[in-house]
Amino acid sequence: MFSVHLNEIPRTISFRTGLMFLGLFGCSFLALFGYIYWQTAFYLKTEADNALYRQVENRTNQAPDLQLLEIRKHALQDTEARLPHSLFDEQGKFIAGAIKELPPFTAYDKPHEFRWEKANGHHRPVRFIVHRMADGKTLLVAQDVYDIREFDELLINALISGGVLLLVVGLLGAVALGYSAHRRLDKVSRSIKGIIEGDLSGRLPILGNNDDIDRLASVVNGMLDELERLMSEVKGVCDDIAHDLRTPLTRLIAGLERAQRRGLDEAQYASSIDAALTEAKGLLLTFKALLRISEIENSARRSHFSPLDLNLISADAAELYEPLAEERGIRLTLEESPAPAIIAGDAQLLFDAICNLLDNAIKFSPDHGDVRLTVIADPGATGIRVTDNGSGIEPAEREAVMRRLYRAESSRHTPGNGLGLSMVSAVARLHDMKLAVSDAMPGCRIDLMGKAVTAHT
Repeated sequence: MFSVHLNEIPRTISFRTGLMFLGLFGCSFLALFGYIYWQTAFYLKTEADNALYRQVENRTNQAPDLQLLEIRKHALQDTEARLPHSLFDEQGKFIAGAIKELPPFTAYDKPHEFRWEKANGHHRPVRFIVHRMADGKTLLVAQDVYDIREFDELLINALISGGVLLLVVGLLGAVALGYSAHRRLDKVSRSIKGIIEGDLSGRLPILGNNDDIDRLASVVNGMLDELERLMSEVKGVCDDIAHDLRTPLTRLIAGLERAQRRGLDEAQYASSIDAALTEAKGLLLTFKALLRISEIENSARRSHFSPLDLNLISADAAELYEPLAEERGIRLTLEESPAPAIIAGDAQLLFDAICNLLDNAIKFSPDHGDVRLTVIADPGATGIRVTDNGSGIEPAEREAVMRRLYRAESSRHTPGNGLGLSMVSAVARLHDMKLAVSDAMPGCRIDLMGKAVTAHT
């Protein structure tokens, strides 16, 4: 397995990125070190030449007798011949000094170099200047540059060893990055493979360092959450359709069969047909509601969003349901926000959602109860709250009531198809709002909250 990973490492983006940065850093390293080497070598060479020129000037300013005496004394004092001086006559014959023969040179008063073979057989690099004296003699001033050459070699060796170390460390780093990325992508691939094989509860691993892969995994996990929710809803819808629609279909078929078997008069036939039509219309309304929820979830109406004031929409919904509340003696109260409650959305969809919430609140409130519709316009959130004093929703069922066709046990005998809160939930997702069910003690409180937007005039 490890060898397979090593073979696959060069194909990873992390390894190639590591190599790219290694190349860039290597070029920068060579340019910087080359510049330092060139500046250092140039400085040492210039300093050596300046020292030679100063010595030539000092010797030239001396009287001939003193000059000869000083050169001989200097040869005795400079036992290692680090700064050898020599004097030659007009024909180039040796007079005094450490170097007994004129080395080859091309011009006077110009720095030159040669390899000086000393009496002990050692060769030393020497930089020198040859100067023609006023009396025709030739002065040679030199300097042993072995230390400078050794320093140059040390710099070059440091450049080579540093470059090799940089290459080795960079390659190891690139391999480590590639191997780490490959291992992580292996985990992601295994997670995706498990999801493909049917485990919709699986999620891509997240390290928590918020890097590129973490952000991508978070987005994919959010998509998987939505897919799992949709698949769960599809399964729940199938189960609920089989459970809740079976009864009206059974009544419809039983009524038609009774009408077929028995000899009924015209009035009885009309009554049977009316009952069948009632059941069929109820089924049709259920499927229309399902199709409407699907239309909302397809986000086909998001393009029609515009800034809306929830105060106006809530007032219209409360006015529509006030007669229904009065029939049962229920007090329907609207509490508008003092400030405009502006939100971006579709007016008709939000109106339908508020109407569904009011319809549920009135339906499950006792006679002469209270239903309150409150518009909230806080700095951080804007939305509506519907509160009633009915039987409420059990905590265990507060998530399930958002499913299509799901009906709590306490509402099984109440008219409805179990799609009201499903439609509200779909509208909430389309508008990036949060739908929350909580306890009003007594009764139920439902919050539909979203982000406020700035109104444009």
